[in-house]
Formats: sequence, structure tokens, C-alpha cells
Amino acid sequence: MSLPFAPSALRLLRTELRRSVAPWAGAVVLAAALAFLSLASGPWATGTTSWTAQWTSMALWTRHMLVFLWPLALGLGALQGLRDHRSRTAELLACTPRPARQRALAQAGPIVLALVTGYGLLLLVGGVRVLTGGTRFIPAGWLPISLVGALALAAGAVLGMGVARVLPSVLTPPALAVGAFLLTSLLRPTTDAAIPASAVSNRLSLLSPVSAPVRDTLLTIAAPVHLGQVLWLLGVAATGLALLAAATPRARLLALAPLLAGGALALAVLPAAPKDTYVVDRAAAAPVCEGPVCVTALRQSRLDELAGPGREALRLLRAALGDRAPGTVRETVESHAIGEAPERSADAVLVDFDDPVFAAATGERLTRALVAQGIAPNCRPRSDVESGTLDDAAAQSVAAAWVFGDLRPLDGTMHRASDQSELAGPVWERFRALSEAEQRRRIAALHEAAVGCAHDVLATLTGVPTR
Repeated sequence: MSLPFAPSALRLLRTELRRSVAPWAGAVVLAAALAFLSLASGPWATGTTSWTAQWTSMALWTRHMLVFLWPLALGLGALQGLRDHRSRTAELLACTPRPARQRALAQAGPIVLALVTGYGLLLLVGGVRVLTGGTRFIPAGWLPISLVGALALAAGAVLGMGVARVLPSVLTPPALAVGAFLLTSLLRPTTDAAIPASAVSNRLSLLSPVSAPVRDTLLTIAAPVHLGQVLWLLGVAATGLALLAAATPRARLLALAPLLAGGALALAVLPAAPKDTYVVDRAAAAPVCEGPVCVTALRQSRLDELAGPGREALRLLRAALGDRAPGTVRETVESHAIGEAPERSADAVLVDFDDPVFAAATGERLTRALVAQGIAPNCRPRSDVESGTLDDAAAQSVAAAWVFGDLRPLDGTMHRASDQSELAGPVWERFRALSEAEQRRRIAALHEAAVGCAHDVLATLTGVPTR
């Protein structure tokens, strides 16, 4: 069955695209986000949390870009909403027989289409780069994260158009953009905690479409958050359309009803606690194993390179620690805040691929790192770039030297090789002068002290405080 109105609708869309800022809006969103993500340095650019490392990270980082893209959408929408006022045709158009709602949809459609297309192209670029990066795991959760982001841009643009129709001033677009930027900056969550949290109440912060920076690649956004944000953004979009169509003060006042209703429904649905907002993706965290060596499904592409060194490390640890040796190698899945001690285990060698010690290690270097971590797991708080202090690195290098026979600085830490050697060298010389039985006893004591997070682990190797 043919649709007789389809050709006229397409002609109207083409006309509106030529007369509006819509094409520029889509191009600005795409170019600004790509330039920031590709050219600026930050956690989105490198490592396992980069925006092209895996699907959820890509979706979350592009959502994080809404901290400036969403205010930009409001400002561009307001600029589009001033078009009839600038051309002095508002009264003329109000007298036409076309219904006000139809006119509102015709004006909002092009900029919404352009913004969603620009955001979609950004996701396409990211998705292609994720696929070419070799990741095997494709979670279902990345799609709703991205769809809510596209809805946020559309709703913001429509609200901006509606506000500009009510307040037709050249100051309206910049005022809306600046106000929205300040608001999203205030509401956006931070990542110092294990679970991202905001300075304001959790429900209120989730009215912002901006997601937290990605620090833990196993975290995703919970389903109730998607539902609450969709209700809120639909209310925002409905109010924008109602303001566009409103011709009287009473109609403009009633146009606020969808915004208030959407906000009330959203606050009733959105979780009150950050721990219910960002949750572990169980499918991504599921173990994938090759014998005693396990990684998460998210990083199953790393299993092949970890399996051989992992089995060799377990063999060496068994010879070094006997019955106290860890029996498995597995990727850690525990979230912890910056400044909190990392997860430790006496039964398993825990691998954190976000730690530079393991991120790029392969072959013998990886085996050495696993042995060092198995004997003396890090117990000092982690920073955003690495875990462990200089004492930890020195203790691990001495432990690995006892197993491999030569002292080497631990690769991948932020501590310079010369600093590690200066601290570990005297400890190693004093330690290897002991009898074999005493060396074995002190290695066992080092393992126990490190698992228990003792204050001075190096002292277990020398018998005297190192500081």
C-alpha cells in the first residue's frame, strides 16, 4: 500500500534540512567527540579502559562525552528554535491551517535526525575499531547505554527549541548551553570510589545522561537506570515539543507537565545507591579457563598467552612454597577504589590486566611477574596507573630472583629500575648469604606477610627493618 503523504514529507524534510542548522549540528557532534577521544590524552585513549578496547567501554566513553555534547545539543536546538523569530515569520506560520503539533514535529525532526545520525556514526567508528582490535566478547549491555545517549541528544535539542520559542532571545542558546554544562558537571559521577558516585544524591545525579569515566571494565549500567533515564528523557522531549506548539501562556504552563511527570517517575525507578547503579556484568565476568588458568569472558582473547606462562608459574611456585603455593591463576574481578588495597589470595595468583605489570607482559616476562605476584602479592593501595609501592616492587623482584636465580627490576611499574635495584640489591645480597633452609623459611614468611598485608614485607627477607 502506498503512502501518499510520504513524498511530501520527504520534500518537507529536505527543505527543513536546507533551512536549518541540523546538518551542522550532526557534524559538530561527530567531529567534536572524535577529536576529543582520538587526539586528547586520557584514560579513554590507552590501556584496557580505552574507548576502543571493548564494547561496553566504547559505549560508556561515548556517553561520558555527553558532558559537553548534551549542552551543545541544547544550544543548537535553541538556535534552531529562534529561526522563525529571526525571520519574523512566527505570526504568519501561526495563521496557517497546519496544526501546531505538526509544525513542531516538522521543525524538530531534522535536528533530531542529524544529532542521532552524528552520534550513531561516532558509535560506528568506535565499533569498527573495537572489532579490529581483536576482542571476542560482545556484551548485550552496550546497546541500551548507547541508545539512551542518542535519546538524550534528541531530547536536549527538542527542549532547547521549545525554550527558545518561549524566550526568543539571542542570549537563550548560549545561556542554555552554559547552564546545562554546569549542571552536568555538578551531577556527573566520579571514579575515586570502587563504584562511581556523585557529590549529590544518586537518584538526582542519574537525571544527567553523562556516565562515569571508565576505570573498571567489568562494570556496566544497571537496567533500572536505563528505564529511569528513558522516562525522564521522554518527559524532557515531550515538554520541548509542547513548548514548540504552545501559543498561550496557559499552554506553555501545561507543557511543563510531561517534564514533571517524567522526573517523578524517573526518581521512583532510579536506584538510591551507587552500588545498584554500576554493577558487574556477570556475563563479562564469567570465568573462561584452560586448566588451572582462568580469565574473564571479557578477556578470553588473553587466555592463550596467559595459559603457558601461568602453568609454568604454578609449577615454580609449587617448588618454592610447597603446600602453601597457590593452585590457580585467575583474573581478579573485585572492584576497589583508588587508595584501597587490591584483592589478595593465598590460593590463587591474581592477575589484574589494568596493572601495567601484566598489561603488556608475555612469555618469560609474564611468568616472572606471575611468580613475583604469587609469592608476594601487592597489598598497598593502588593508584590510577599502577598498584604497589617501591617496597612491594623490591620484595617481588627479590622473590622472583630466588626462583629464577638472577635479580632484575620488576617491569611495568612506575618505579625506575635504578630505584628498585638500589633498594632490592642489598636485600638480595644479604638474603642469598643465608642457608638454603633459612632462605626457604623466609620466602614462606614473605608470602604469609604479603597475603596478610604486613607493614614491612622486606623485613621478612632480611630480619631487620628496611626503613
